[in-house]
Amino acid sequence: MRPDDARPVLLRRSGPVLPFADPARAAGNLVAVGGDLRQERLLQAYSQGIFPWFGEGDPILWWSPDPRGVLFPGRIHVSRSLRKAGRSAVWRFSVDEAFPAVLDACAAPRAGQGGTWITADMRRAYLGLFHAGHAHSLEVWSGDVLAGGLYGVAMGGLFFGESMFSRVPDASKLALV
Repeated sequence: MRPDDARPVLLRRSGPVLPFADPARAAGNLVAVGGDLRQERLLQAYSQGIFPWFGEGDPILWWSPDPRGVLFPGRIHVSRSLRKAGRSAVWRFSVDEAFPAVLDACAAPRAGQGGTWITADMRRAYLGLFHAGHAHSLEVWSGDVLAGGLYGVAMGGLFFGESMFSRVPDASKLALV
């Protein structure tokens, strides 16, 4: 339970990257507003369970949902239909083979949605994390076609999934499991 009187912290765009305020004291799920997407700030945020999520033209918003969805690899239930889908086609799985393509596919507009939260600044930031070895992608291929995938940030034995896409039914789910 979070206090009702806490307000999001306003971050400066420049200067040293300091730890975020305790997310448990944030009102709602919004922890901070502003700042930048420097690698150091992103890594500090993820180390505290905080991530950026905002739209084009909006200030950077830093979130820490309570409760948050957590998947434990040994406890994921894979439905019979997904197991069947995984066996019914010739899939190839890869890691970090097509990070920019996965990022672009995740950022592409989807039917029924007016835009994407993966802005150009966000794309540059996650590409930087990828090149530094902190962000990773999981790809699912059908032949030479990138059928689905996901990307996220790995830190301290955890993987923070950011977005996923599927061009072929179940491909993103197969990347996840």
